[in-house]
Amino acid sequence: MKRKHHTPRSWLTAILGALALLFLGLPIVVLALRGLQTRAWEGLPDVGIAEAVGLSFFTTFCSVGLTLLFGTPLAYILARWQFRFKRPLSVLVELPIVLPPAVAGLALLLTFGRRGFLGPTLELVGITLPFSTAAVVLAQAFVAAPFYIRAAQVGFQGVPREIEDAARVDGASGLALFWRVTLPLSLNALAAGLVLSWARALGEFGATILFAGSLQGRTQTMPLLVYNVLERDIDAAIWTGLLLVVMALGALLLSKWLVHRGDGDADSI
Repeated sequence: MKRKHHTPRSWLTAILGALALLFLGLPIVVLALRGLQTRAWEGLPDVGIAEAVGLSFFTTFCSVGLTLLFGTPLAYILARWQFRFKRPLSVLVELPIVLPPAVAGLALLLTFGRRGFLGPTLELVGITLPFSTAAVVLAQAFVAAPFYIRAAQVGFQGVPREIEDAARVDGASGLALFWRVTLPLSLNALAAGLVLSWARALGEFGATILFAGSLQGRTQTMPLLVYNVLERDIDAAIWTGLLLVVMALGALLLSKWLVHRGDGDADSI
């Protein structure tokens, strides 16, 4: 059996990779160990953790619902239709992914604020968005929807045209073709994108605090609670942070499982 020799280049690669892994993983491990060591969940004062958890779940599921309702048609259009300026529009849709959170919040405020572009029109029909629960939902949807739209677009593009053509021969067309053929075949990709979108909405901070503020029981989600109680109650911040880590980890594992399952289904076609 031939013995493998490690060259200096391979050792350097291993060391750099280990340092990167340490940098990315150590803070999470330290947070978990600190929480277990101090038993941060015991004797927590009433700082609004229950309200923040409940509000986070409510607003994230609302934002995911909006994303699913409006993002699915947009993803299908970007995946299947051919029209002018398609690439610039795709870039515009994905821009919130890399947009600084503070800039996203400022853009929302300038658009939907009382003195913003649509603010006076909304006030005419009795709608005031800034510093409300609805503002939290919009902020979360704005930064999280591109994750779903991108995944859904890839999922729709991955559906073999031959299968759709065969379904057309059998009489399926229009919405029937979409619901019975295209959607089921791309469902895993859509579900994985939706889970990632939910996780991103759950961790949203910058756009929310600028557009919705941090009002306990009204706009204060879990990330905002961590920021607000960090100086006066480190245990509450650690406990809330651990909850966010666990939920984000669960969402990531579920998303990876859905993607892997989708790849397996694609190989079996």
